[in-house]
Amino acid sequence: MTAVTPMMAQYLEIKAQYPDALLFYRMGDFYEMFFDDAVAASEALDIALTKRGKHAGDDIPMCGVPVHAAEGYLLTLIRKGFRVAVGEQLESPAEAKKRGHKSVVKRDVVRLVTPGTLTEESLLEARRHNYLAALGRIRDDWALAWTDISTGALHVMPLSRARIGAELARLAPSEVLVSDSTDEELRPVLSDLGIYPTVLGAASFDSTGAEERLKRLFAVQTLSGFGAFERPELSALGALVDYLDITQKGRLPLLRPPQRDAVSNLLQIDAATRRNLELTHSMNGGRAGSLLSVIDRTVTPGGARLLERRVSSPSRNLGVIEARLQALDWAMESAEAKLLRESLRKVPDLDRALSRLGLDRGGPRDLAAVRNALAQAEEIAETLNGAELPPLLRDARETLTGHDELIAMLETALIAEPPLMVRDGGFIAPGYDAQLDEARTLRDQGRGVIASMQAKYAEMAGVNSLKIKHNNVLGYFIETTATHAEKMMSAPLSEIFIHRQTTANQVRFTTVELTELETRILNAGNEALEIEKRLYESLKGAILERAPQVSETGLSLAEFDVALGLSDLAKAQKWARPQVDDSRAFEIVAGRHPVVERALQQQGGAPFIANDCALNANGEGAAVTLLTGPNMAGKSTYLRQNALIALLAQMGSYVPADRAHLGVVSQIFSRVGASDDLARGRSTFMVEMVETAAILNQADDRALVILDEIGRGTATYDGLSIAWATLEHLHGVNRVRGLFATHYHELTQLAAKLEGVGNATVAVKEWEGEVIFLHEVREGAADRSYGVQVAQLAGLPPAVIARARDVLSALEEGERGRTSPKALIDDLPLFSAAAKPEPVAAPKGPSVVEERLDTLLPDEMTPREALQALYELKGLMKG
Repeated sequence: MTAVTPMMAQYLEIKAQYPDALLFYRMGDFYEMFFDDAVAASEALDIALTKRGKHAGDDIPMCGVPVHAAEGYLLTLIRKGFRVAVGEQLESPAEAKKRGHKSVVKRDVVRLVTPGTLTEESLLEARRHNYLAALGRIRDDWALAWTDISTGALHVMPLSRARIGAELARLAPSEVLVSDSTDEELRPVLSDLGIYPTVLGAASFDSTGAEERLKRLFAVQTLSGFGAFERPELSALGALVDYLDITQKGRLPLLRPPQRDAVSNLLQIDAATRRNLELTHSMNGGRAGSLLSVIDRTVTPGGARLLERRVSSPSRNLGVIEARLQALDWAMESAEAKLLRESLRKVPDLDRALSRLGLDRGGPRDLAAVRNALAQAEEIAETLNGAELPPLLRDARETLTGHDELIAMLETALIAEPPLMVRDGGFIAPGYDAQLDEARTLRDQGRGVIASMQAKYAEMAGVNSLKIKHNNVLGYFIETTATHAEKMMSAPLSEIFIHRQTTANQVRFTTVELTELETRILNAGNEALEIEKRLYESLKGAILERAPQVSETGLSLAEFDVALGLSDLAKAQKWARPQVDDSRAFEIVAGRHPVVERALQQQGGAPFIANDCALNANGEGAAVTLLTGPNMAGKSTYLRQNALIALLAQMGSYVPADRAHLGVVSQIFSRVGASDDLARGRSTFMVEMVETAAILNQADDRALVILDEIGRGTATYDGLSIAWATLEHLHGVNRVRGLFATHYHELTQLAAKLEGVGNATVAVKEWEGEVIFLHEVREGAADRSYGVQVAQLAGLPPAVIARARDVLSALEEGERGRTSPKALIDDLPLFSAAAKPEPVAAPKGPSVVEERLDTLLPDEMTPREALQALYELKGLMKG
């Protein structure tokens, strides 16, 4: 049996501490993986699987990735659901040898990489948050805490068990922490959202220990200065901090003090509605085609992330909504808007640069990012001098300044375009540090001396091709061809040139003078790098001392970016300022669907047909509108556009309409479209009923509900009865404002019986047996669904369409005469005789008018000839 080598013993010891993660084991310039880790990683990364030695008599599988390219491989592994423990060398091989010839280099895990703890620029989407969330519970009370360690945001909110799915759908976290005591209970909720939780022990969620953890983190004696946190909230916050301590190996990120949010302050939108409305992701899962993709005109990463938060979490607070709208009013009229947006374009990602510096994962470019962002903030503040700003932007402007000393230090210390890594050196500007300048001078002059020395030796040896080169093994050496080397190895030159190495085509020498110079140059180069490292730490410390103020500046820049971006959108698309108040009004004049309208503009097709919507539950109109009309006429688009207009108004944006007056909406519920949930054994109808049940059980009298064809997935009378009862419940019990699209024309009779229920229809026009969609919503009810005509447009064979018309006609006559379905089937040989295919008409030749038109050449005609031709064509038409 093969003995375990010291290196493999070290690997197995470290791996035992991280059984659920792949271990990246640093060996020189590679991260190596062994055993099952190697097998899994080679398959996930599509890299070669090799072998290295034996363990317990079996070959040891091995694979590796280069250290310089590790980030790309990490991203692939994280996206495929792996966690990675990064094991680094904590000393050099030379230091290890001091303990003994066979000593193994010390290694340990310096970081556990998980989906919710990424900070590297290359691993994150700049325009999206990367949230880590935790769910805490004390008895029957729950709380949700979340953070983005790449920006430092930290939030917590109490919530009910029923709201967990909706809030997680709002945040879309990359990773969710749960206690092992609540894991099984939460699995169904998390599974619906496609989340696989990270399970921690109950100790991580202990609320007493959590409070102490938070006090130590923020260096305070009490948390009361941040808010009154209940035990479940402390439990969730404590679990977050404990997990960050575990994964970051004690180096905690720069977290802002926890901000307590309340569900009551936000427009509540459940997971199904978010999917249906395609707020931040379209139905296919990508960002393209979502509401966010259409309205995002921000020019900074921080602004893009703030806009994403606004879209995901619209407000119910009238003061907040009005303050944001006032900011847009100013941006719409601002003469400086264009200049400000140009300045904002130059702002780097300040939040994430600051976070990387705090976690000691930054570099010179992060120092430069802070410098450039703060300099642009000062420039923007100067541009706004004397401007009368609304309160929200006035407060934001105040935090743009006050960094003069830090900016001056960074501008003096750094070159314009620093390298990525500290070890690359060369990022401190000349003149900043005298000791560094002296070391650099010696290093750089040494290179000049090397060049002159090469010329001297070439002349001395009589070999013009002689070169002085450098590598990491020999240091500086003299190289010449084997032909010339014989002369240099003979007296008297052999007394000056000392032979070092012979290769296939070259011979290498050194001299005493060259060796001494090399020592001086290397010492100067190493000294310069060490000085730069020390100065980097000093500059980083100066930034981190002002981290809270720098972070506030980042938030203010984002606030200006969002306001200017939304105003640019409103001007370009002719959006209107909504009136949002505490009434129950819902009046929209000439509303449009922002995503569909943009798609039509890009295609260069017909303009979007705008439509009004009035759901005035204040006694002046209907609270629920029944919408009828054929498929493909635009009912679903109409439903969605009104929900999106309400959402846009409450996030503080102008809206795609000529005018909008909206009473604050507390919840938006949507049931538009459904599909099978095969994994959980649910049919389309079952999915529809589950979503409808959630609406009926949760909607309050401030809710906006849009429902599309409830009951269509079952038998006609079953579906009609469910739709009928659902509408009555929404009207009489929930008392919502809503839009109810249906093909059950019987429901339109309820408008005459229920006060506050009205009818509307999507207009169509029939022309020679074909249906033309006008996409106009009008008062009244449709008399038919035009299903056969839509089927014809879809390309069903003519024989099937003709047969369908016959059957439809017979069924309608039977319904009027109350004939039983059995009698109709007997009369119509549906199953006893196949329908005869329609005869195919012989193609007709061109008419006389068409033949004459074909001979005309408009480009070659004078106006008089064109007028004459027009008269001639009219005559042919009469003939």
